[in-house]
Amino acid sequence: MTTTSPVDTRDRPAEHVASELGALRAKGRLRGRAALLGPAFVAAVAYVDPGNFATNIESGARFGYLLVWVVVMSSLMAMLVQYLSAKTGLATGQNLPEIARGRFGRRTRTFLWFQAEIVAIATDLAEFVGAAIGLNLLFGIPLFPAGLITAVVAFGVLALEQRGYRRFELAIAGLLGIVALGFLYDLIAVGHQDPGGIAGGLVPGLDGSASILLVVGIIGATVMPHVVYLHSALTQRRVTPRDEGERRVLLRWLRIDVGLGLGVAGLINLSMMLVAAALFHRIGATDVDSIEAAHKGLGTYVGGGAALAFAVALLASGLSSSSVGTYAGQIVMQGFMAWRIPLFLRRAVTMAPALVVLALGLPTTDTLVVSQVVLSFGIPFALIPLILVTSDRRVMGAMVNRRRTTVAASVIAAIIIALNVYLIVDTVLG
Repeated sequence: MTTTSPVDTRDRPAEHVASELGALRAKGRLRGRAALLGPAFVAAVAYVDPGNFATNIESGARFGYLLVWVVVMSSLMAMLVQYLSAKTGLATGQNLPEIARGRFGRRTRTFLWFQAEIVAIATDLAEFVGAAIGLNLLFGIPLFPAGLITAVVAFGVLALEQRGYRRFELAIAGLLGIVALGFLYDLIAVGHQDPGGIAGGLVPGLDGSASILLVVGIIGATVMPHVVYLHSALTQRRVTPRDEGERRVLLRWLRIDVGLGLGVAGLINLSMMLVAAALFHRIGATDVDSIEAAHKGLGTYVGGGAALAFAVALLASGLSSSSVGTYAGQIVMQGFMAWRIPLFLRRAVTMAPALVVLALGLPTTDTLVVSQVVLSFGIPFALIPLILVTSDRRVMGAMVNRRRTTVAASVIAAIIIALNVYLIVDTVLG
């Protein structure tokens, strides 16, 4: 069975491809340059998915501005990782799973595909639950019907891809903008920010084992395996450079795209923590450790408008990240195994476990935690191949990593993998 690939221009109508390439190559026109932006904004939604809400809010509520440095550092780490992924697609014309299929034997790539599918299900679990909670908070809809509504909306967002990837990118960027506006409103509504405290939080510091666990939670979940695969696919055939000069131009705009997209995600994460620090930590409500508790607290201490903005942001986060997760799942299956199934069938299969969880009424916060632990298992299988590929001149050509880039990426990978192992062990044995 086949379906339209989310990244392969060979599967799109010729007139769509011609118009896209024409816009991308328009010299000296804002529209042409702006058309180069977009992939990083799609990837960025994974960094502000519902799993990030509880961690950032709990950190701010319990420790105030103490862990601001963690959010800043994790955002910089994310920028480098996603840049390497995007560069892979531009340099090779292939995505990371496709390259892995060519480098590894059948057993290895089958294993990589299988674990990536488990990660995809865990991703859907967190994002569907988050969107369902958002609908529940906004309209009082029970979680299972809210999950079904989420599925319908996600199908609608995915349908945009059939009419060109640009529409899908704009829809996802719009949802990301809603998340950003929601927390900007809450940041203004809460007020009471302490600039000195924020500046002090930029200096690394800890306060006991509880703060260490939250550091692990923030940094350990920084890199989501599915968007490492996805970002390379979003840039692999977006436009084929005709010469080395055009390749350098595309690489420069790729850096700008990553800086803007991941920068927005970092600011959203930071605003989550600042809202919790300025509100809950300041008044001594340090036990706020769930999405529902944060929503209730905003309504109680700030007002209905702040609670509404929070719930809308949560819903937009769940809907956008859920759609992006399906995009990534299609890339993984096609890349590792060269299998292709209809995108909507894939959506139905991967969302089924999330709907079962909602139908059974399992604890939502515990579900989010479990999903993050499962995601942690997939990180080494995305990061290590990414570093190996981008440091190989035979694959990357002139775009191969500089030595310091490979060293920095390796250090980041080691930190993230070590923290995720710690998180898994602590969750399982703690």
